Amino acid sequence: MAENGLKLRTIDLIDGELNGHQEKQNKLQFKVEEEKKFEATITYGIDDVPSWYLCIFMALQHYLTMIGAIVSIPFILTPALCMKEDDPARGHIISTMIFVTGIVTFFQTTFGCRLPIVQGGTISFLVPTLAILSLPQWQCPAPDVLDAMSPANRTEVWQVRMRELSGAIAVSSLVQVFIGYFGVMGILLRYVTPLTIVPTVSLVGLSLFENAAEAASKHWAISGSTILMLTVFSQCLTEVKVPGINYKRGQGFRIIWFNLFKLFPVLLTIVIMWGVCGIITLKDVLPRGHPARTDVKIKILEDSDWFRIPYPGQWGMPTVSASGVLGMLAGVLACTVESISYYPTVAKMCGAPPPPVHAINRGIGTEGLGTMLAGLWGSGNGTNTFGENVGAIGVTKVGSRRVIQYACVLMLLQGVINKFGAVFIIIPEPVVGGIFCVMFGMITAFGLSALQYVELNSSRNLYIIGFSMFFSLVLPKWMVAHPDAIQTGSQILDSVLTVLLSTSILVGGLLGCLLDNTIPGTPEERGLIAWAEQMKLETTPTDDHSQEKSTYDFPIGMSLVRRWTWTSYLPFMPTYRSGQWCC
Repeated sequence: MAENGLKLRTIDLIDGELNGHQEKQNKLQFKVEEEKKFEATITYGIDDVPSWYLCIFMALQHYLTMIGAIVSIPFILTPALCMKEDDPARGHIISTMIFVTGIVTFFQTTFGCRLPIVQGGTISFLVPTLAILSLPQWQCPAPDVLDAMSPANRTEVWQVRMRELSGAIAVSSLVQVFIGYFGVMGILLRYVTPLTIVPTVSLVGLSLFENAAEAASKHWAISGSTILMLTVFSQCLTEVKVPGINYKRGQGFRIIWFNLFKLFPVLLTIVIMWGVCGIITLKDVLPRGHPARTDVKIKILEDSDWFRIPYPGQWGMPTVSASGVLGMLAGVLACTVESISYYPTVAKMCGAPPPPVHAINRGIGTEGLGTMLAGLWGSGNGTNTFGENVGAIGVTKVGSRRVIQYACVLMLLQGVINKFGAVFIIIPEPVVGGIFCVMFGMITAFGLSALQYVELNSSRNLYIIGFSMFFSLVLPKWMVAHPDAIQTGSQILDSVLTVLLSTSILVGGLLGCLLDNTIPGTPEERGLIAWAEQMKLETTPTDDHSQEKSTYDFPIGMSLVRRWTWTSYLPFMPTYRSGQWCC
């Protein structure tokens, strides 16, 4: 009897394990089916090449998405540099920043991580920049002293500060280059879990709500109409087709039907609402100087140069100081954490396979090189993945890297033809604010989507998510209100700690990473098993003589790379095999 009971219990245990295994298989199968459904909604994948005329319009859409954010940075930076409001060099800094964005973005999408991301100026660098310029030796002279200066001396006042920022940005970026190209990023990624991604990415959107609210509140009727129109175009009319004209050699002109609202929701919304603001301006519905009028910033267009080519060292030879480099290092670290959080998200949005470790290493290293170029060119800022354009991919379902490469051409043209870029700078603020409300919301949602990998019934996970996100909003807010709270006796250390603790994405990411890797939890509970399928750290490159192409391979020269065996030891090469430098 005892033996029969033991057999029955053994059978029950085996049945339980089989049922548990079957349940896991069913969940995995369900997740695979859901991913296939998501990929089916993508209009253009990462390797797809739309028609050239579609690429132009979709590139213009990405350009319009990023231009508002990138232009806002110099308007915050230049007053801290002691620059006059009517100084034409303001436009030169804007053109320089966009010109460098075009160069770095093209190199990133072509030879870097090869994801369709825009690399441009970032608010993450503004915080350490303002902290550096608030040091006693860099504070602006009194207004009456500035007014008494000659034009040449006044120019030297802001240029000497720009040279200090340029040197600090260029030198601090070497840390990011080292982290990426030497494979350190691949090691750190083993500790970047879904509970690290959630607060880091979602806080990018949440921490920018004040920027969106400030622009949208200039005229809530226009910004609300912008939000409503973008919602209808991107969510309700995606399957509505409209007629268009197509031309083919030998066939002539013919009528085609295409998904206009699915391809260009952002562009259509901006153009229509811009036109509405133009009508309001012509009818004098709003008083002169109102942010919703289209003639508020018309002076920027009139004063802009027709042609000017930015070049490295245009403000003089960059200078280097320990306080500047250490202070700017906080911005570099914040941008690194933010960018690696975007890579798997963007890959999923584009229907691409999870980025392998060599692509992530190469992406971070390339971003470091881009930040170095931005510093040497004198943009006064570094480079980082643009969250606004990530949001645009989520809204439009267009993830082709060719579209971003077309956008790079527009950026380079704007950097040289200043009048071209000035046209888009005069977009009314309420329209930009409405677009930001949707875009930043999309970024927050994609950050929270990483919760699908973790067990949400676990009190452990709920504690980590809640505390890391809430405290990351509380502490930076308090630091901004009390900038002199940290007094260690060292001005350099004070500024570095202030910058670190004022950056919500950095605080949230570090808290999530620390708590998830120290509080006990099972791999299933933490989502590590499901996340391993999303973020593959072990690379399995094709055979040396194989011609199989990968999304993350170089566009040229892969036959040589596969032929050279030594490339498998370099952490940034497509043939890299992880673990070769250790037992």
